[in-house]
Amino acid sequence: MFHGDKVTMAESARSAPLAGVPCRVLGGGPAAIHAERLLTALGATVADVTCDDTRYIAVNVGSSPAVQDWAESGAMAVTGRTDGPPSVAAGSAASATRAWLAVFAALREVDGSVCHHLPGVEILGERAALLGRGRNGPWSVGGAFRVLPTADGYLGVSLPRSDDFVLLPALIQGEISGEPWEALADWARTQRADEAAERAQLLGIAAATVPTSPSRPHDEQYRGRHGKAALLRPGGIRRNRRHQPLIVDFTALWAGPLCAHLLGLTGAQVVKVESTQRPDGARSGPRDFYDLMHSGHSSVAVDFTTTEGIETLQHLIDAADLVLEASRPRALRTLGIDAEAAVDAGTNWLGITAYGRCGPWSDRIGFGDDVAAAAGATFPDGPDILPGGDALADPMTGVYAAATAAAMLLSDRAFLADISMRDVVASAVEIPAEPHDVVRDSAGRWRVRTPAAEFQVRAPRARRASAPASELGADTQEVLARWIGP
Repeated sequence: MFHGDKVTMAESARSAPLAGVPCRVLGGGPAAIHAERLLTALGATVADVTCDDTRYIAVNVGSSPAVQDWAESGAMAVTGRTDGPPSVAAGSAASATRAWLAVFAALREVDGSVCHHLPGVEILGERAALLGRGRNGPWSVGGAFRVLPTADGYLGVSLPRSDDFVLLPALIQGEISGEPWEALADWARTQRADEAAERAQLLGIAAATVPTSPSRPHDEQYRGRHGKAALLRPGGIRRNRRHQPLIVDFTALWAGPLCAHLLGLTGAQVVKVESTQRPDGARSGPRDFYDLMHSGHSSVAVDFTTTEGIETLQHLIDAADLVLEASRPRALRTLGIDAEAAVDAGTNWLGITAYGRCGPWSDRIGFGDDVAAAAGATFPDGPDILPGGDALADPMTGVYAAATAAAMLLSDRAFLADISMRDVVASAVEIPAEPHDVVRDSAGRWRVRTPAAEFQVRAPRARRASAPASELGADTQEVLARWIGP
C-alpha cells in the first residue's frame, strides 16, 4: 500500500519486494515490454491504471524502436569488424537497458530520491568511449574474447589475465609453440562445444557455448533457475531503513560497481570494501573509468585473512541497508560469511555472478563478453559469430541490479536477490530488433534504416567523474568509527 509518499509492504513474508504495488508503464515498443517484465518479476501489479488514479508508480519508457536505442547507445558503433560497418546484435539490449533505467528512476523517486542526473542508454558505450576503443571484430572491443568454431557449434573464450595463457597447454593437452589463440582455435575445431566449455571452466578459464541463433538457453543451469534473471528470497523484517541507505559494496570490475554508482547518484551512502591483499582489479585499469564508477564512495580496506578483518566485515554487513557482492558462493563460505543468515536477520543482500548463486553452474566464472555471447547477444558475419557491444553483460547487469536493489530498498522486509548475468542478457535477446539496413549517408556517416525511419549511429560517449575516487582504504577509520564504533 502507499503511505504518504512512500510504498510500504505489510510485515508478513512476501515472495517479492514490490508484491501488490500497482505500477503503470507509459510508452510502447520493446522497452515497454522489458519494463513490464521486470516490474512483474519484482512482484508489482502492472495494469492499465486510469488517468485519475494517482496511487501507482508510473514508469515512462517512451516508444523508440530497438534499433534506434542500439544506434544511440554507442554500443552499435563498437560492434562489428574493424574495417566493416557497425552492426546490430541480436535482441534489444539497449531497449532493455533504457527500460530498466526508467524502472530504477521511478522506484528511487518514490523513495524520496532525486534522479535528475542519471545516464541513459549511452551507459552501454561509456567504457569504450573513455578507453578510446572501437570495432575490433572478430575479437571483442577489449581484445580478450573471441568466438571459435567447434566440431558441433561455437565456443566463446575470454583470456583477460596473464594466468589464463599459462593454463592453455593444460586445456588443449599439448604444447603451444606459436600464437596462443591460433593453437586454441585449432583445438576447438576438434571438440564438442559443451565439453570444451566444461573443460575450460574446470581449469578456471571463462568459456561458454555460444548459440548460433537468438533463443532462450536450454542448458541445465537455465532450467534449474526456471529462466529467471533474478531469484528472490524473502528474509526477516528490515533492521535498517534509512532515508539515505547505507550500501556496503564488495563488488569489483564493472557490473556491481555500476549498480553501486547508480544508487550513489540517487543519494545512497556507498562504502566500497576491498581486501588489502586483493583490491579491485579495476584500480589498475584506466583511471577515468574507475573514477566514474566510484567517485563519492568511501573506501574501506580490510585484511580478509584475519579474525579481526572478518569481524569487521560482519559488523559492516549488520549496519548495511543493502550489501552488494559478486563472489561465487564458496568464496563467501570460506570467509565464514552467510548471506542467507544476514537476510534472515534483516539485511538486504544482492549477489551478482556470471550464472547465478545456485544451480550446477554456480561456480562457473564469466566476464562481460563471454557471458553476453553465451546469452546470444552476438551476430553472424560470414562464417564467424561476432560479439555485440563492449562486455555487454556488465553494464546491462549493473542496471538490472540497480532496479532490483531499488525495489528491495522500498520493502519493509529484507530480500536476497541472486542475479545471473547470463540470464539478464538472455531476457533482452528474447525480444528481437526490427528489420533494418545499415547504410552510409552522403557525408560518410553510418545510419540505420528501417521501413519507418532512419537513425544515425552515434559514437560512444561518456560522462566524467565529478571528483577522483578514494584511494584504497582512505576512509577506513572514519567509516568504521561511524558505522561500527570503538
